[in-house]
Amino acid sequence: MDGLDGERRGILFTMSRSPDPAADESAVIAAPRRRGRPGYDLDSLLATTVDVFIQKGFDGTSMEDLSQRLGISKSAIYHHVTSKNELLDIAVNRALDDLGEVMELNRRLTTNPVDRLEHLIRASVGVLVARKPFVTLLLRVRGNTDVERRALQRRKAFDQYCADLVAEGVAVGLVRPDIDPTITARLLFGMVNSLIDWARPQTEAEVMALSDAVWGLAFEGMHHPFHP
Repeated sequence: MDGLDGERRGILFTMSRSPDPAADESAVIAAPRRRGRPGYDLDSLLATTVDVFIQKGFDGTSMEDLSQRLGISKSAIYHHVTSKNELLDIAVNRALDDLGEVMELNRRLTTNPVDRLEHLIRASVGVLVARKPFVTLLLRVRGNTDVERRALQRRKAFDQYCADLVAEGVAVGLVRPDIDPTITARLLFGMVNSLIDWARPQTEAEVMALSDAVWGLAFEGMHHPFHP
């Protein structure tokens, strides 16, 4: 796993972009966003909206609630988006898009399955730290709307990729075979997702230490490495 040491810093603080700049440009052209209302852009609107969704729940939040919290009229919100569902869609995709980029970068790695699993875990910690409000909201999605169901499908694809990676590790003798790979993957990301509730890293070094702890505990366990 030493082969990944040189990449760890970048893994946690940068997401891989498309190798073809034209592809990124065409994606923007294909899905243009409304221009922001002067003095209140989409990002600041989203930040407050996500806080309200987390506090009150998506179903329990009305456009009137958002209007009051934002201190703007509902028509001002509709200048940016067409509905509450669109706000949720944009918000959860902030997390899902970054996780998707991590997964695609991971696919291109040529190291063994355990090294790739380490990369996936560490990069996921980086996404959680960088996109914490959006990841928090994603973890509270329950599938009651089409937007939520699409988000859950994308999250399920990520979980399955992790389970497949664990299965590859089992197949080459690098991961213990007595636990179902799906259970292992769920336990791994259960630990990563739990960081939402308590972790408050403030510096790059603290994020690195956090990812070290998650991976070390996940792969090496609690047993003292020098204890017979």
